Amino acid sequence: MTKTFWTENDFSVFEVDGLDARMTALQERIQPKFTKLGDLFAPLLSAHGKGEFYPHVAKHARRSVNPPSDSWVAFAPAKRGYKALPHFQIGLWGTHLFIILAIIYENPDKKGISERLQKDLTILTSLPEDYIVSGDHMKPDVNAIRETGNVGLVDLLERLRDVKKAEFLVGRHLDRKQAVAMSEKEFLSYTEETFEKLLPVYDRVIG
Repeated sequence: MTKTFWTENDFSVFEVDGLDARMTALQERIQPKFTKLGDLFAPLLSAHGKGEFYPHVAKHARRSVNPPSDSWVAFAPAKRGYKALPHFQIGLWGTHLFIILAIIYENPDKKGISERLQKDLTILTSLPEDYIVSGDHMKPDVNAIRETGNVGLVDLLERLRDVKKAEFLVGRHLDRKQAVAMSEKEFLSYTEETFEKLLPVYDRVIG
C-alpha cells in the first residue's frame, strides 16, 4: 500500500472538542509532521538565495478558551518570529490543506508591498489557474486568481495598503480528500512545485 503523508485522522483534529484536548491532538498527530516539513523545506527556500529560512511550527500559546481551527508551519528568514515578515506556510484547516505566501497584518511594510505588486500584477495573474488569493488568514474562504482578475487584485492590494488589519495571501489549497489520497512522494513534490512558483512573487514582495 502506498504511504500517504496526510490522513483523515490529521484533519479530524479540528473536530476534537475543547482547547486542551484539541491541543493534545495537534501536538501528537500534526506537529511532528509540521516539524518534518520544516526540516525538509527550510533548506529549499534558503537555497533561493534571499536569506536563510527557519521553520516555525504554530504553538497557539496565546489561546486560553477557543481551540484553534487551523494550524501550520511557517517559514521566514528569521530565527525568532515570522509574523512581521513575508513568510510561507504549509497548514491545515478541517476542510483543506494550504500552501501559501502570506503578508499578514503585523507586517510594517504593507504599503511598499502593495505598491510593488500593483506595479507588476502579471507576477500574480501568470500563476497557474489553481492558485488562490485571500485578504484574511483567519478565514478559510479564498478566491481563484483567475476569477479575481486585475480589478479584484488591485482592490485586495489597495486594502492591504490602507487598512490596518488587511492581509494578502497567495498560494494553493488542496481539498482534504485530495490531500489524504496523495502519496507522500506526490505531496512533497506538489509542495516543492508550489514554493517554486511562489518564490518569484516573494522576490517582488521583498523588493
